[in-house]
Amino acid sequence: MTNNQPLVGIIMGSDSDLPTMQGAIAICEEFGVNCEVAIVSAHRTPERMVNYAQTAAQRGLKIIIAGAGGAAHLPGMVASLTPLPVIGVPVASRHLQGVDSLYSIVQMPAGIPVATVAIGNAINAGLLAVQILATYDPELQEKVVEYRQNLSQSVYNKQTKLDAVGYKQYLPETH
Repeated sequence: MTNNQPLVGIIMGSDSDLPTMQGAIAICEEFGVNCEVAIVSAHRTPERMVNYAQTAAQRGLKIIIAGAGGAAHLPGMVASLTPLPVIGVPVASRHLQGVDSLYSIVQMPAGIPVATVAIGNAINAGLLAVQILATYDPELQEKVVEYRQNLSQSVYNKQTKLDAVGYKQYLPETH
């Protein structure tokens, strides 16, 4: 993971998706996994989408994380054009709060899978990408194990604090 070659492509249909997708970018940065970030609209720039997906593997990418809202065709269309694993992030939409995006991404036909995370949960998309890469990188796998241990420890730390201060004092500090 030390070279500058991006291993994860993080794409979105619009710049309005960037606040959601920044979670995946941050996770890649935290684990030292190089990523490239691009706006690739399935509907407004279909040629760009086709080119991006068809050249991703030869450019050295290993995984694509694709965020989209509304009709949310980007993850599925990209998955149909590349042999790489694609992780879809449903972006919350104004009218249906992302349920439309979730259904669009998760309901892929047999033969064209898209791993799909919860609405707006690009952090989990980033973590899934890192875990996939870690299957052949022992150093990265160690970082994943450490990350999980830190998550576990944070829960114990919260319980210790709750026990020490009681729920009435703890609530205002956490909300």
